[in-house]
Amino acid sequence: MSGTTSFSEPGQDPLILTSRRNPLVTRLRDLQSSAGRSRQGLLLLEGTHLVQEVVRLGLQPELLLATPAWCERHGELLASLPAATPLRQATVEVLEAAASTRHPDGVLLTLVPPAPAAPPTSGPTPPFVLALDRLQDPGNLGTLLRTALAAGVQQVWLGEGADPLAPKVLRASAGAALELPLLRLSSEALLNRVEQARQGGMQIVAAAAAAPSPYWQIDWCGPTLLLLGNEGAGLAAPLLALADHLVSIPHGVSVESLNVAVAAAPLLLERWRQTLSA
Repeated sequence: MSGTTSFSEPGQDPLILTSRRNPLVTRLRDLQSSAGRSRQGLLLLEGTHLVQEVVRLGLQPELLLATPAWCERHGELLASLPAATPLRQATVEVLEAAASTRHPDGVLLTLVPPAPAAPPTSGPTPPFVLALDRLQDPGNLGTLLRTALAAGVQQVWLGEGADPLAPKVLRASAGAALELPLLRLSSEALLNRVEQARQGGMQIVAAAAAAPSPYWQIDWCGPTLLLLGNEGAGLAAPLLALADHLVSIPHGVSVESLNVAVAAAPLLLERWRQTLSA
């Protein structure tokens, strides 16, 4: 990998970015917004773990920005990146100015977004799908995507809500958002797609606090689509009406409801448990 020159203060290494006003910092900060990501066609990933995930998945970064100290500590990881990866070194202050986190661990990278999941009309629905209705919190979404990957979900449909490729979601998902096939849809398109899946023979399962059946009493091993809704409003009524099974997660009465990312874990992993027990 090679560095490129930049303007520096007298006495500084000219290959190390030292000015927070450098145009590169502006470009990286622009990637913190959905509009900026759309304009540039790039994602912003922050932290060593996401660099490791990019290497594991064989993805090609558009740029790596790191402090000299990070480069010294992670020579082996640097060497494992594709040879064509441009490397820029920067001071801690410059890296902090470019990052969305308050205390970045010394590295950022930009990446062309992975290809989205195949559109619904291009082939059969995978046998295990997670459909999310207007999920808003990036931390919830990222945590949920990580659990979905662990549970063997084969496709995630997102009806509006948080951007699954925002920096905070990518961090919370620990890179799962780069690996899972994701399909972003309008609320109307999500409703139509769930209805098509039901007509195609998938069972539609939705969590509801007042549902009479605990989630483990249904058979999760067949083709299944799990519906989860907005943190405050829950699932939209038309989606709820499509469910073949409404299931609950029994818990203590001192808590009215569970966080959606927490509730998703036993639901998603029940299919895995039943498959292993079969």
